[in-house]
Amino acid sequence: MIPAGLSFEQAPPISVPFRFFLTAPWFLLAAGLLLVFSGPEMMLSRHMPATLAATHLLTLGFTSMVMCGALMQMLPVVAGSPVPFPRAVAWGVHVPLTLGAAGVAAAFLADSGPLMHGAAGLAGAAFAVFIAAAAWGLARVTSHSPSAPAMGLATAALLATAALGLALGIARYGGFALPYGQLASLHPLWGLYGWTTLLVIGVAYQVVPMFQLTPNYPPLLTRWLAGTLFLLLVLRTAAEFLPLPDWLPGLGLAAGAAVFAVTTLKLQARRKRKIGDTTLLFWRIGMGLLLAACALWPAILLLPEEAGEKARLLLGVIALPGFILAVINGMLYKIVPFLAWFHLQSRYAGQVTIPNMKQFQPDKPARFQLGLYLAALALLAIAVFHPPLARAAGLLWAANALALGWNLVRAAHLYRRTAHVALEKKSD
Repeated sequence: MIPAGLSFEQAPPISVPFRFFLTAPWFLLAAGLLLVFSGPEMMLSRHMPATLAATHLLTLGFTSMVMCGALMQMLPVVAGSPVPFPRAVAWGVHVPLTLGAAGVAAAFLADSGPLMHGAAGLAGAAFAVFIAAAAWGLARVTSHSPSAPAMGLATAALLATAALGLALGIARYGGFALPYGQLASLHPLWGLYGWTTLLVIGVAYQVVPMFQLTPNYPPLLTRWLAGTLFLLLVLRTAAEFLPLPDWLPGLGLAAGAAVFAVTTLKLQARRKRKIGDTTLLFWRIGMGLLLAACALWPAILLLPEEAGEKARLLLGVIALPGFILAVINGMLYKIVPFLAWFHLQSRYAGQVTIPNMKQFQPDKPARFQLGLYLAALALLAIAVFHPPLARAAGLLWAANALALGWNLVRAAHLYRRTAHVALEKKSD
């Protein structure tokens, strides 16, 4: 059940990743409710206050929350280098990130400079603690897993994303003469293609073969893809300030991400276990949406301004609530039950009956949430062109978030109940 080459004895306490995983869905719920209350105005432009607030609820509140928890879990297991003082680091990241993500969204809605300064400071402090701890661990990597270099580059990209975000906040609310247009272009680019996609790639190298029983990713891909994408991000950044063609590294980024998506889909088609589950469906949907985003991004360059703005909104829907949320759902539905099973097995085997992974996460409620997710995503995409549907899309997103949150809480409750029974038997 436990693959060779993984250092699970160095895994942090289960409370470390679980606090991040169990918090994240409530930011997704907040984004859905914001869409319900704001309605069609969020579909007018990417730069509307409510749109920016919802975007940061998804990026800071949901995506980064899960990614930080996942990296704190996987770094010691995959790379063989534990994060120092994991409980203290978890508190030092989780609390300010939770407050900072909520505060940034509120600051956009209230158009409040002081609130933005405080919230950005909290989020920045959370990322500073996280990046320092991750860098400490990455500097002591003992494993030759291809995931480790991708994780390191993703952490460096998070630093760039956070720095660009802080600079944007200063330019927007601090009155400093910073190049707002260039920063506004680069911040989401580093967040999407750097921090998020690079970490998804690093995680996929391990979890896709492990949980979906596929062949390993090709060595040529694992050796070069993450580094190439990072270099292209650097070139695309330089093109914002130097007389360089920005479309060329942009096309390279789209092509590299598309290669990853196609490779993943091909590996899944060759998996040993032919019976599909919800995790596999989420990953396949995510890879399909990533391919759609890679195709739409260069096509936007050819569109007129008005059509281009709608296309950019659609691209945001495909990339963020689409690709990223689909893959994260797929990760959570395997990582959470596996961690619950593993920690019980390692501590209480022979003392109590350990639930299997299907008991921690039955497929039926997961498929129900998948249906809500697909309906919400489809309605949100249509609402880009027919804004009156925005509120209905928000209701579906809220229902989707509640279903995901309930499924994760249910798994955590079963873990706690089983551990409690084991401790009671031990004390008798």
